[in-house]
Order: sequence, then C-alpha cells, then structure tokens
Amino acid sequence: MTARELAMRFEGLRLKAYQDSAGFWTIGYGHRCSDHQPPITEDEAHDLLEADLKIATTGALTCCPKITGGVLEALTDFVFNLGTKRLEHSTLRVAVNNRDWPEARKQIRKWVYAGGEVLPGLVHRRDAEAELIS
Repeated sequence: MTARELAMRFEGLRLKAYQDSAGFWTIGYGHRCSDHQPPITEDEAHDLLEADLKIATTGALTCCPKITGGVLEALTDFVFNLGTKRLEHSTLRVAVNNRDWPEARKQIRKWVYAGGEVLPGLVHRRDAEAELIS
C-alpha cells in the first residue's frame, strides 16, 4: 500500500471544511485549511493531497534518509498525519535509522492518541503503517 492509498483510506474525502478529531480545520484528504475555506472539487482535493504528500515525503527522508519502499510509504503517511516534528523527535526515528524493524513497528503503534484519547481509526492506521515496515 502506498502513502497516497493510506492517506485516502484513513482521511476520507470531504469537499467542505470540517474540524478533524484533533480540532484542526481540514478539507479534502486531511489538508489543513481555515474555517472559512470554500468547498473544493474532487480534483482539487487530489491536487492538495499530492502536494501534501510531497512535503511529507521530504520530511520522512529528512529524518530517515536511507529509507525506501514500504518503510518510506509508512513514514510518509505518518508525517502526513502527524507532521515532521513528531517523527524528528521520536524513538520511532531512532529505531528506523538503526534498521530495528521490530522496534520501529512497536514504536509506530504508540501514536494512536488525539485529544488524550485512543482513537480506533488511528489504531488501524498505525497497524497498516506497521505492516509496511520491514
């Protein structure tokens, strides 16, 4: 599964701005926006997703420069969802850079909280990302 497929699956498509589970205004496939964002088209949502995934890929590679394949896809989705800073300051990054795949899978599965609560959708997302790490 690619980062694009993960993001589309777990974000879902919304053409009108909404507040996500963390309270951020979002549109399309998890693109951050203002609360005054006008509705967008499906094509615009795909364009925003592609731009956001390029940024996320850059962030993942900045933190873990030697990753490829499934690990890159998993960390790109992770960064897309949580941001580069979360990866940059994590034990997940250490595990990935040490190529300790069992520990990396364990660490990525810890990132399931929003607003102090475990969200089932994040549990499923982290499980899907963990499956790509090897």
